[in-house]
Amino acid sequence: RGSLAGPVFAAAVLLPPGFHYPVLNASKQLSETRRNALRTIIEREAAAWAVASLSPSEIDAYNILWASVLAMHRALDALALRPGFVLVDGNRFRPY
Repeated sequence: RGSLAGPVFAAAVLLPPGFHYPVLNASKQLSETRRNALRTIIEREAAAWAVASLSPSEIDAYNILWASVLAMHRALDALALRPGFVLVDGNRFRPY
């Protein structure tokens, strides 16, 4: 969850109904090469996507766990479309 220094980032993606791509899985289970290839596919096929970050000073204020969650909320806020539900690639989240 994040590096020792620098901002923390989170992405939100709205995939169209019926979207399926065989190797799309939890990000930590994918190689860097596969993640980069999937990024192109997701950006092209997604109904909407957004990336958000929190600065190191915000991480210090919230701690890395809750800063990660806040980054997820900011990414959701930045989507051009509102999601019907949220599926999180992680083990902690606060209601959105």
